Order: sequence, then structure tokens, then C-alpha cells
Amino acid sequence: MSLDVSPALLEQAERGEVDEAEFVDCVRTSLPYAWEMISSLVAQLKVDGGNFADNQTPPPDEQARGQLLRALASDAIRGALQRHFGVRLAFQNCHRVAVFPLDASVDETLARFTSVRSQLLNQSPEFRDC
Repeated sequence: MSLDVSPALLEQAERGEVDEAEFVDCVRTSLPYAWEMISSLVAQLKVDGGNFADNQTPPPDEQARGQLLRALASDAIRGALQRHFGVRLAFQNCHRVAVFPLDASVDETLARFTSVRSQLLNQSPEFRDC
């Protein structure tokens, strides 16, 4: 799953510095399922409050799953999304995305969510090949 990089954005990268807002917009348009997933979780976190908001519904198809993997496996994309939305992102399996506020009071909850124990407990046979 590649980003659809405009010639202007590619030219920026070739010259050196890239405008992060333009990069984030490239991610938004290239990975719409991932963008919508993260955007909706950020909105849910703001409305509901709490320590985090997460998705537990598998993506509808392999293209959507690929978008989530691309967005969250890339340090550059993930970092840009975290800065843009002002959250920390966590990821389990092929679909369980969570957003955490930047507030240090949720550090323990984030550590539990990203622990080896939580990873093992979040396994299921239907996710074996995801």
C-alpha cells in the first residue's frame, strides 16, 4: 500500500524539507480507511473522555486492512498522525487501533494495552492470517 504522492510533494522531498501538513493531507487522501478510523477514534475519545478509545471491528476488506497496516507500521506516517491529532496511537493485530491522550495520567493504561500480555490475550483464531 503506497501513498499517492503528488509531484509537488515529491519535489519538496527531493529539495529537503517537507511541509508536514501537506504530508498529512497526502496520508489522508491515500489511506482514507485508516484516516477515517483514526479520526473517528479521536472524536470518540473527545466526546466520551476516558483513558482511550479503540476499534475492535475488523476492516471490511484486505485493502482497508492494508491501509491500517501501512499507516501504523510506518514510523513517519504514525508520527505525523500522532502530532496532527494530538494523541498517541497503539495497534494490536490487524485491526485493533487505539488512541490515547497525551496526558501522562494514562501512561499505565497505554503500557497495559501495548504489553505482551495484552497482545496475547487479544489473539483469536479468526485473526491468524490477518
